Amino acid sequence: QVQLVESGGGLVQPGGSLRLSCAASRSIFSINLMGWDRQVPGKQRELVATLTSTGNTNYAASVKGRFTISRDNAKNMVYLQMNSLKPDDTAVYYCMMAIGGRNYWGQGTQVTVSS
Repeated sequence: QVQLVESGGGLVQPGGSLRLSCAASRSIFSINLMGWDRQVPGKQRELVATLTSTGNTNYAASVKGRFTISRDNAKNMVYLQMNSLKPDDTAVYYCMMAIGGRNYWGQGTQVTVSS
């Protein structure tokens, strides 16, 4: 079990950058899979990025080349660096960790890309 708290969202202009952070309530050293989802009201939740304990990453086609997921095991933190943001990136972003066959999510952080 784990509690996750996201931060770093906000309002940014198109082309700008944000870094989302996810603080875990326990050590993430042994967690094999973590990632970030996003959801727009009325639309299906989208898996944005995943990262394994061996360093393998996967990204949604819509964010590849613009977003980077990373982890800091010493700080129990997961990050999502988002560059070249577009209005279509506007969503609530959720941190996710897979533990013991279950997925856990935080409460989400709002990202709004608008001029």
